[in-house]
Amino acid sequence: MLRNPHLKRLLPCALILAALSSAIASAQDAAPAATAKAPVAAVPAKAPPVPLLWKVSDADNAVYLLGSFHLLKSDDYPLSPDVDAAFAAADKVLFEIPPEQMTDPGAAAKFMVAAGYPDGRTLSQVLPADLHEKLTRLMGKQGVPVAALDGYEPWFVNLSLLLGVSQAMGFSPQLGLDMHLMKQASTAKKPTGGLESMEDQLKVMDSSPMPEQIEGLRDFLDRPTEMPGMLADMHDAWRAGDLAKLDELTRTEMKEKTPQTYRVVNIERNDAWVPQIQKMLDESKKDDALVVVGALHLLGEDGVVEKLRAKGYKIERVCSACAAGTADLAPPSATGAAAPVKEAAGKR
Repeated sequence: MLRNPHLKRLLPCALILAALSSAIASAQDAAPAATAKAPVAAVPAKAPPVPLLWKVSDADNAVYLLGSFHLLKSDDYPLSPDVDAAFAAADKVLFEIPPEQMTDPGAAAKFMVAAGYPDGRTLSQVLPADLHEKLTRLMGKQGVPVAALDGYEPWFVNLSLLLGVSQAMGFSPQLGLDMHLMKQASTAKKPTGGLESMEDQLKVMDSSPMPEQIEGLRDFLDRPTEMPGMLADMHDAWRAGDLAKLDELTRTEMKEKTPQTYRVVNIERNDAWVPQIQKMLDESKKDDALVVVGALHLLGEDGVVEKLRAKGYKIERVCSACAAGTADLAPPSATGAAAPVKEAAGKR
C-alpha cells in the first residue's frame, strides 16, 4: 500500500477541492493526469455508507458531528437514514468553509496564488535532481513539458496527481459529502455557516514544510501505480464506517511521518473548532446543529470528538448499522456508545 502521508492529508481534509476543482482542472493542462489505469465501472452499492456520525449534547440541545469524504462516487448515495435524520433534526448546518465562499468566483484565483512561490523560486529549484527527473519522465508520457509546472509548489503537483487518479476511478469533488449536504441545505432553506474561511484553508494547504511537500511528491513518483489502491482503501474504510482502519490509513501515519503538517492540518484546526462547537451547545437552549468536516478531524485522541468528550459533554455514536451488528465500532474511547438513530436524532 502506498505510504504517502502528505497525500493522505490532502484527501480527507481538503474541502477546498470541491470549490476549486475547475481551477485545478485548468492547471492540469500543464500537469500529468493518472499514470495508472484504474477500473471506472463501479459496483452498485448494496447499502448506504455507514456514517461517521456522533451526537454531542448537553442538557438542552445537541450538535451532530459528521465525518466527510471529499471525493465520492455516484453510488455512494443515497446516504444512511441516520444522516437524513440528523439533517432533519438540525436547525442549522455548518461546514469547514461557508457555502457562499465555496462558490465565490474569486476563489479559484486565490487558490492559484497560494499554489505559487511567494519568494520567486520554482519547482525545478526546490526539487532534488533525481525527483525532478522522475517528474520529467512522467510529464513526458503525457506529452507536456515539465517546465509547465515550474510555477507550482510540490503540494499542488501532488494535488493535481491525486485528482487525476481519483477522476479516473470515478471519484468527483462535486459528489463529495460536503457539497451534497450544502445543496440539500440550500434546498431545505436551512441556515448554513463555516468553522473557518476560504483563506484559512488555503493557508493550511500551503503551510506544509517544503521538505514534507517534497517527500510527499517523491512517494507518489516512486510508486504511482499504487495510488488507486490507496484511494480505494481509504474510501472503503470510510464507507464501512471502520474508524480503526481509517485512523490507520490517515491520521496515525501522518502524525508519525509528517508531524509538522499533522499539527497544522489537524491539531491546530481542531483546537480552533472546538470552542465554536462548545458555543453552539452552551449558548443555545433549543437549536440543534449538524457540523460536517473531513473525517480526519473526528479521529483519535486529537480529534474533535475526544476533545469534546474531555470537556464533559455526552457523546454518542449514531449508527443504526453498528447497533444492528452490521458494521464495526472502534474502541469505546474513540466512539462512545452506538445510539439507535431514532433516539439519537430526535429533539429533546
